[in-house]
Amino acid sequence: MDTGIPDKHYLRIGEVSQVTGLPASVLRYWETEFDFLRPKKSSTGQRLYTKKDIEQVIEIKKLLYAEKLTIEGARKRLEVRKRYHKPDQPPERLAALLQEVKGELKELRDLLQ
Repeated sequence: MDTGIPDKHYLRIGEVSQVTGLPASVLRYWETEFDFLRPKKSSTGQRLYTKKDIEQVIEIKKLLYAEKLTIEGARKRLEVRKRYHKPDQPPERLAALLQEVKGELKELRDLLQ
C-alpha cells in the first residue's frame, strides 16, 4: 500500500509538511498537544520524523479536519484506540470497550433530554 510517504528512515519537518499538507508551525504545535508525537532531533536541533511519526500526524489530521474533532476529542479517541486496539486482544476487552461506549452514549442522551 502506497501511503505517499517517501522511503527514507527520517524526514525533516519541511518534508513532512509537504507530504501532509500541513504547515511546519502546526506540526510543532501538535507536538505540544499530543504526548506520543515526539520526533527525534538531530545534533543541530532538526526534527527527524519516522514513518510511524508521519502516520500519526496523518491520523491526527484526519481526526481534526475530516471528523471535526477538537484536540481534546482527538486525544481521547487516540487513547481509546491505543488502549483497545491490539491484534491479540481477548474478546473481554472488546466487551469492556462496548460497555464504555454504551455508558458514554447514555450520558450524552441524558444531557440532550
